[in-house]
Amino acid sequence: MSKSNNSDEFYKRLQEQLKETSNWPNEYLYKFIVPSDNHKIALVEEIFDNMGAVIKTKPSSKGTYTSVSINVQMKSAQAVIDKYKEVGEKVSGVISL
Repeated sequence: MSKSNNSDEFYKRLQEQLKETSNWPNEYLYKFIVPSDNHKIALVEEIFDNMGAVIKTKPSSKGTYTSVSINVQMKSAQAVIDKYKEVGEKVSGVISL
């Protein structure tokens, strides 16, 4: 199975879970692991700019990666998925948790 099919299935399953467990709009906590590159971290932060997001970063013990936690009010389960996809498309090497 291709990576695209795996991603599509993952997002479909996540969207169903979000719809079942949350009423929208609702706060959502995103977590990303980003290579410790100031440009890549800034790109992630820029994607959530002007949304009232609370963003926290924490470097790994060796400084190779940075954890980026973003708490933000989202309008719908689909909006959550769209942001995950946007980060994945714009920031190379990012891991979405």
